[in-house]
Amino acid sequence: MARPQTGLNLAKRWQTARFVLDLSRPCVMGIVNITPDSFSDGGQHLLTAQALRHAEKLLGEGAQILDIGGESTRPGAAAVPLSQELARLMPFLREAVRWQVPISVDTYKPEVMQAALDCGVDIINDIWALRQPGAEQVIAAHPGCGVCLMHMHRDPQTMQMEPMTGDVIAQVEAFLQDRTRALLEQGIAAHRLVLDPGIGFGKTVAQNFQLLARQADLLRLGYPILAGWSRKSALGAVLFQEGQAVEPAQRISASVAAALLAVERGASVLRVHDVKETVDALKVWQAIQT
Repeated sequence: MARPQTGLNLAKRWQTARFVLDLSRPCVMGIVNITPDSFSDGGQHLLTAQALRHAEKLLGEGAQILDIGGESTRPGAAAVPLSQELARLMPFLREAVRWQVPISVDTYKPEVMQAALDCGVDIINDIWALRQPGAEQVIAAHPGCGVCLMHMHRDPQTMQMEPMTGDVIAQVEAFLQDRTRALLEQGIAAHRLVLDPGIGFGKTVAQNFQLLARQADLLRLGYPILAGWSRKSALGAVLFQEGQAVEPAQRISASVAAALLAVERGASVLRVHDVKETVDALKVWQAIQT
């Protein structure tokens, strides 16, 4: 998991603010949503004390990174004002950074990125891939924070109204290549970057599974891949029962199956709600590796 900042192989490490994460084995990132409206667990951890208890539980179950979000990015979600996002996040972060575990903040606002990094967090996980004005500059000015760049079609308010068309793999690959090139030109080191194909963000069900089937194609970009399949609606669609898609809380086994398939296709980081189930499945997978 987290190690002192000494040389690991570039393809197998992720430089973050306080840690170098060893990605020679899959790394589990546990989700903590401090929101009232996230698609799977909105409102369950809205209070700081609730969120901290949940984070401690995820660490006890084997999470190696905590990913904290103060704004839902589910399809159709309304944007949250800057002041409200900061009010949700900062009390949690001030406590969590003392735990000496890697902390990621899921945000696209440069002001939130700066506040979180100033507080001591390790990773910025951005669904906009640092395309908001000022975001690149915040990251470029930091000496070593990790960054996760995600592909998203359109924006959270409109992405599922008009999903992508055409070759999803080619478009996602071209987008991520363009974004990594832009950051390298800003002086951001390659070993700070991880890429996320953005499952569910403006893709059809079929396109999401195409991304899983051909995920290994994205490895030719030369960066670790983060897979975010946990409880996604594409899984609910294939679990269709009695005329209705299965609700998020009933998608746990499907989420674990998708996570293992992603690992088989080269994913280095798994962003999940259900840490224990994912960690257990990875133990079985690792038992057959030599």
